[in-house]
Amino acid sequence: MRARVGEELLPGDEQVDLAVEVFRMLADPTRVRILWVLLDTERAVNAIVEILGKPQSAVSQHLAKLRLARLVLPRKEGSQVFYRVANDHVRQLVADAVHHAEHAGPGVPAHHRGAAVDLKEAR
Repeated sequence: MRARVGEELLPGDEQVDLAVEVFRMLADPTRVRILWVLLDTERAVNAIVEILGKPQSAVSQHLAKLRLARLVLPRKEGSQVFYRVANDHVRQLVADAVHHAEHAGPGVPAHHRGAAVDLKEAR
């Protein structure tokens, strides 16, 4: 149930609890990296393992947690399992979190470097 505070409609307890669970899932570096490599494409488990350089068992455990949290969706094809992010909200959340972190560091954030180069060339 949602509560109204002044003109604002606050999310209900269930939505807040689910949001907290999403943030819990994102509190692990391996899970963020898994989601990052899935942002723009579906990948097989073995491809994720190769990209991350982590043991297959560890990647599978993280994928299971992400699946339970409804952040990724599996698709089985023969003996292979492919994963993709569950929806555009997950994609945006992960991209925004990483881009926000890039802004906390020195220099031009990686996601702005192409734009910075374009601006220099336009001058």
